Amino acid sequence: MEKSFNLPANGKKRVVIIGAGFAGLKLARNLAGSQYQVVMIDKRNFHQFQPLFYQVATSGLEPSNISFPIRKIFQKHTNLHFRNTELLEVKPHEKTIVTQAGELSYDKLVIATGVDTNYFGNKNIEEYGISMKSTAQAINLRNRILESFEAAILTEDRKEQAKQLSVVIVGGGPTGVELSGAIAELKSYVLPKDYPELDFSRMKIRLYEAAPRLLNGMSEKAGKDAFKFLTQLGVEVHLNTKILDYDGDEMILEDGTSYKVQNLVWTAGVGGKRINRIPEEHYVRGNRLAVDRTNQIKGLNDVYALGDIASMQTEKYANGHPQVAQVAIQQARLLSRNLVKDTTEQFEYSDKGSMATIGRNMAVVDLPSFTFSGVIAWFMWLVVHLMAIVGVKNRLFIFINWAQSYFSRDQSLRVLIRPFKKK
Repeated sequence: MEKSFNLPANGKKRVVIIGAGFAGLKLARNLAGSQYQVVMIDKRNFHQFQPLFYQVATSGLEPSNISFPIRKIFQKHTNLHFRNTELLEVKPHEKTIVTQAGELSYDKLVIATGVDTNYFGNKNIEEYGISMKSTAQAINLRNRILESFEAAILTEDRKEQAKQLSVVIVGGGPTGVELSGAIAELKSYVLPKDYPELDFSRMKIRLYEAAPRLLNGMSEKAGKDAFKFLTQLGVEVHLNTKILDYDGDEMILEDGTSYKVQNLVWTAGVGGKRINRIPEEHYVRGNRLAVDRTNQIKGLNDVYALGDIASMQTEKYANGHPQVAQVAIQQARLLSRNLVKDTTEQFEYSDKGSMATIGRNMAVVDLPSFTFSGVIAWFMWLVVHLMAIVGVKNRLFIFINWAQSYFSRDQSLRVLIRPFKKK
């Protein structure tokens, strides 16, 4: 059974981690040199820094800048092993997982798969909308935007030009707000120089949010400041507005209004992906796995869930903790201590604050004690995100890109790379 994984038989207890996101990677690194054999499973061979997907999508950063090879992280630790395969099912009673590469037994299993885009059952939007939950999807969005501009310049039909140039973003959370601001800055400072023949007054950037305000997970002041910044950048923000349907050409709002739309980006929700053989009773709202205060899945021995996929009910967080990186990192840090020391210390989230950037010198920051926005908030956002990137080389390249973009108001990464197809 173990031959397909080529793992050393060293008598150590085995911790299998599913997912190389913030939680999985933090747990593996904290278990380096421990008494466990640690095996990480992921269908990608790299860690991806999700908060900066939107910058890849808007040609601000190269995909390699926000990606880091997992094997490079594991190089110096003999008890850490990575296998590039996909989880198919979990057999909790047999303490075995099934992957595309075969079966693997475990002593402790940690599910840190994160979440995926939630379309709330709308199959049309799922098929025709554009998502941004992976590096590949961010590259796809960049291609779609650039292809639309190239198509617009090939036609003299004013209505067709307006349709090709315009972008709709659905969802007023941090991703939607940051993406809207980045596209608005492209429209104002970059694209008119690339496409002088086009009339960019026809380019509309519309942000739709079903709730009464933006940035629902942050303070009301942060939401109002984000609205103000986006309006200054020329983004049309529509609150209390639901998208009913989208067929790839026409978007229909809940009130019956319709618009011709070429590019609709869906950032309106996330949900977990159910895992075969984990019974339905272990899932709660949003397809998250219900865990106790030690992150063990309730009713399953030696099976844990961390980060976005985990739902831990506490007095302060009745519906589970916010699905942000800090929760994942703190949960992984505690679980590693519990595993190494064989203890059952309970998790208590320490909220260090939230932030979102809208454009140059425009950002909002919520700290536990106060909220602020503007230039200082923007600079703080830069520092925090830069230091969170894995790899000194990546940090350096990102810093250079950000500095060049700040002083020139331009990016040089508007390269349209389509997948190779044999004729």
